[in-house]
Amino acid sequence: MMETAGKTVMPSPTDGLSRIDGWAKVTGKAKYSAEYKLDGMAYAVLVGSTIAKGTIAAVNIAKAEKAPGVLAVVTHLNAPKVPGHQKAKNPAKPQVKAGALKIFNDNVIHYNGQPVAMVIADTYERALYAASLVKATYNKQAHDTNPPTDLTRGVAPWGGKDFVRGEADAWKNAPFKLEQEYVVPTEVHNPMELHAIIAKWDGPDKLTVWDKTQGTQATRDDIAKAFKIPAANVQVNAKFVGGAFGSALQVWPHEIAAILGAKMLKRPVKLVLHRQDMFTSVGHRPYTWQKIGIGATADGKLVGITHEAAGQTSTYEDFAEGPINVSKGLYACPNVTTRYKLVSVNIGTPTWMRGPGEATGAFALESALDELSYLLKIDPVELRMRNYALTDPDNNKPFSSKHLDDAYKMGAAQIGWENRRAEPGSVKKDGWMMGYGMGGGMFGAYRDSAAVTAKMMGDGTLLLQTAVTDIGPGTGTAMVSIASEIMGLPAEKIKFEMGDSSLPEAPMQGGSATTATVGGAVYDACTDLKQKFQKLMGNGGTDKPDYAKILKDNNLPFLSITTKSSLGADANKYSMQAWSVHFTRVLVHPATGVVKIDKAVSVADSGKIISPKTARSQLIGGAIGGIGMALMEEAQMDDRYGRYVNNNFADYHVPVNADIPQIEALFVNKPDPYINPMGAKGMAEISLIGMAAAVANAVYNATGKRVRDLPITPDKLI
Repeated sequence: MMETAGKTVMPSPTDGLSRIDGWAKVTGKAKYSAEYKLDGMAYAVLVGSTIAKGTIAAVNIAKAEKAPGVLAVVTHLNAPKVPGHQKAKNPAKPQVKAGALKIFNDNVIHYNGQPVAMVIADTYERALYAASLVKATYNKQAHDTNPPTDLTRGVAPWGGKDFVRGEADAWKNAPFKLEQEYVVPTEVHNPMELHAIIAKWDGPDKLTVWDKTQGTQATRDDIAKAFKIPAANVQVNAKFVGGAFGSALQVWPHEIAAILGAKMLKRPVKLVLHRQDMFTSVGHRPYTWQKIGIGATADGKLVGITHEAAGQTSTYEDFAEGPINVSKGLYACPNVTTRYKLVSVNIGTPTWMRGPGEATGAFALESALDELSYLLKIDPVELRMRNYALTDPDNNKPFSSKHLDDAYKMGAAQIGWENRRAEPGSVKKDGWMMGYGMGGGMFGAYRDSAAVTAKMMGDGTLLLQTAVTDIGPGTGTAMVSIASEIMGLPAEKIKFEMGDSSLPEAPMQGGSATTATVGGAVYDACTDLKQKFQKLMGNGGTDKPDYAKILKDNNLPFLSITTKSSLGADANKYSMQAWSVHFTRVLVHPATGVVKIDKAVSVADSGKIISPKTARSQLIGGAIGGIGMALMEEAQMDDRYGRYVNNNFADYHVPVNADIPQIEALFVNKPDPYINPMGAKGMAEISLIGMAAAVANAVYNATGKRVRDLPITPDKLI
């Protein structure tokens, strides 16, 4: 037991708790959104545009309509208008961009693959065949899918202002300086589970959906707004979600299309995207060009950083993620300048992807810092320690907790950093070149508001209820761990119910905030429930009450409470961040340029670890994503047609088991005293942020070749 800021933190009795949903997932008992069977269900297939810009001249649907089993063929010509998508035009305030794509609302084509028709049939196979019979003709216009290569084409978001702390572009006046450009290509989320939705109307204004979403209540509210019906009349279910990584943080056009089709036919409609649709219809990490100017004194103290970036967005909607933000706060630097612009091209709108903005920005910043370490002849870890920020450089607030220095020591010891040689290309192993690299990351530690119902049943089992979804990290397991500790119950006597918009309030699962937010509400609800039992016991209460006996003695079938929990006002006094550092050892074949990860170590400074098994999986999963970002992930566009050419799992490469060594996942495991009563901070984003740079820096240490445009493929090393 330890004392932290006046709070007692108990060691968890559930350190060895395995995933509570593991058995359901491996046996197939878990039901995902596409797996529900409804009476009279119809099946929808989308037909995509074959041009990247222009207008639809005509859509020939006659053959499709006559195909066996076809119930409807929907286009912009016959689709009922979605009420919330109709906006009055104001000539005094012309709208530069229309916002999210309004499906089947007009004949304008913004990108290749944009849905131009939807075929609905009594079986999926019939819908798929009929979709092949839909033929559209276009008034084609010249498109632009060229990636950004500087700031000249872009438009600044956020009011168009650059950020300057101290002296602008002060790096230029430093005695030691460098300036380099870095590129992160378009990357696609590609969760194994395809995006899917089943929509069912009960009357004109009551809707139920089974949807792949990271937030049941946010999805409920967006759907209600689009169709202008009360939010209370929309029920969203997402009991299990097979990965999302940010791709399910909003309502996409295909979801509106399925709901529209169900309304037209007055019967349930299921729509499952194809893999190629996942490249165009549910966002991606935007292609981003970056330039870092960085300068320091001879002893390694940073003088200035200038971080410029230009990222993709669509022609109809702006998406800004701020890759430049990481340079504002990761290190103690008195002079920081950032410039960020968006370049509009004919693609679908990008969206948040694991480690959004920070993952992209950290690749550039951590690569530049590594380059600076060679220029100064200072060890990369030592260089970072000489610029260690004890308070937040961006706002001068003290950190609620920061133990990144401990993480550096732990990771360096585990990777064997003392064996690294400063001279690139100087170490060989079995004919391969060997190198070591490291990269750090940071991400905001957030806690939103959430509510949890805690209900103790007459048989002594505890039911917890909240609307949060789980996209894979093991949310239910962590929540059961917290409740078990507070209530003194074994995990098998606790049930966690989620993924239902009618349950108590919960935010989206995103931004590494779920454990801190929902976990805080579970902690508070269980604490409040336990106090209610203490009142029933009176002065004879104990720390380990027999809940079933107390209920029986008081003639109560159950006892419940709903508690809403959020960040305390005092927390605004602090800067709340989570931190990580990744160390890699790589092998590079001198003749072929093949890169193999020989060992990887990831260390998280993310407060108290609530569920060690799932936390380890989370950290390893993010590290694998970072390795994919470094070595293989790239959505390749044929700019002649504005079409992705590797929009499948065969050609879009992601890491497989053969690419990944044993990854060591380590945790500082020191509670944050201010963010929530458990002291836990998120780790989903930091598990990826900085890993791509760690790999790139190790490749340079092994070969002497600096690759600044990801991914690091063999052709760039030979």
